[in-house]
Amino acid sequence: MTDANPKKGTDPVLFLWKVERRFVDAEHTLNIIKGADLAVWPGQSVALIAPSGTGKSTLLQLAGLLERPDSGEIYIGSRPTMALPDAERTSIRRSDLGFVYQAHHLLPEFTALENVMLPQMIAGLEKAEARRRSADLLKYLGLGERLSHRPSELSGGEQQRVAIARAVANRPRVLLADEPTGNLDPATSERVFETLLSLVKVTGLAALIATHNLELASRMDRRVTIRDGLVVELG
Repeated sequence: MTDANPKKGTDPVLFLWKVERRFVDAEHTLNIIKGADLAVWPGQSVALIAPSGTGKSTLLQLAGLLERPDSGEIYIGSRPTMALPDAERTSIRRSDLGFVYQAHHLLPEFTALENVMLPQMIAGLEKAEARRRSADLLKYLGLGERLSHRPSELSGGEQQRVAIARAVANRPRVLLADEPTGNLDPATSERVFETLLSLVKVTGLAALIATHNLELASRMDRRVTIRDGLVVELG
């Protein structure tokens, strides 16, 4: 198992145990993930570096409870999730998991502030408190002068920082990111990535970040890949 624990005695926040995922059509069974193990601890950033077609996106979908494994177990904290009904899995996604994608997926009709407020209000937070928390978070990310701007009025890097703010607005325990800087130029990618890593350390998030950028991956706490359906630790 990939278990480089920075704090001995603590438990992982995200733990995949002997996870398997296969796809079956009329003629073939395609085994994508074959008994994969992976543990990520609070405040730890893990780079997932794997070629296209090896199961990287599938692993993230499984870790994010967007797909169910065919066997094995996925723990969020100490809670097993495979057998939970869909409503409980959705509840965990809303409270404990944050997602950042290559495309920002911001709602174009809302401002940066409103985009970050929305998931908090859906979770039941009062509007005034959601506004305060969102403004504080966006200011921390260097967007204090852009609160009232809609996505079309923001640069690509600013849009992605708003997306990061939205992902962590409900104070999740785990952050999952799929090529979060893939659409950005190198300089902007650098700034956004530094923002992401800073948030992980400040908030104690456990972060699993898929990236093709080896230079950025080298600055994360750990690096893993998928080889023959297994998660393998890289040096």
